[in-house]
Amino acid sequence: MPYFQTWDEFARAAEKLYLTEPMKARVVIKYRHCDGKICMKVTDNAVCLQYKTDQAQDVKKIEKLHGKLMRLMVSKETHSGAIETD
Repeated sequence: MPYFQTWDEFARAAEKLYLTEPMKARVVIKYRHCDGKICMKVTDNAVCLQYKTDQAQDVKKIEKLHGKLMRLMVSKETHSGAIETD
């Protein structure tokens, strides 16, 4: 399971993965204090996307993407046009 090198690629791929199969997608965020790293993983059991960072500024980006995915998960609307480019 390789890690994405850039945040933008990971965010687009994670959102696309969720939108293709919303009932199977899972999101995991893990922080290891001893390493000072945060890892975000989005998977649907067939594809696993991961992003790891030790930069404090990336925490806001992870929080924003996680919030967006959570809003999509609880929304009752269809998500066919939900992908946005930042």
